[in-house]
Amino acid sequence: MTKQEAIKDLIQIPGVGKSLATDLWNIGITKVADLKGKDPELLYDLSNRFAGVVQDRCVLYVFRCAVYYANTSKEQHETEKLKWWNWKDKVLTTTRTSD
Repeated sequence: MTKQEAIKDLIQIPGVGKSLATDLWNIGITKVADLKGKDPELLYDLSNRFAGVVQDRCVLYVFRCAVYYANTSKEQHETEKLKWWNWKDKVLTTTRTSD
């Protein structure tokens, strides 16, 4: 599969444009099916190593969405789970007590 063919296949994933499709290509993901069973955290780490920098966390969120997309049949896709921003890290809240 050529890089252009891979990008064309990968951009069907919600939230994945040409840039993120290229990031996936760079770490060996050439088609949607390659994402089945993958660990988004590992993909993010591999992508960071390839880029030589720690990329924005939104790349991880898109990878989480992409793995969900690949692992779930189209009939079972939940609309809200196809939005990458719904894959953000959970915000931890702490309660301060006064002494």
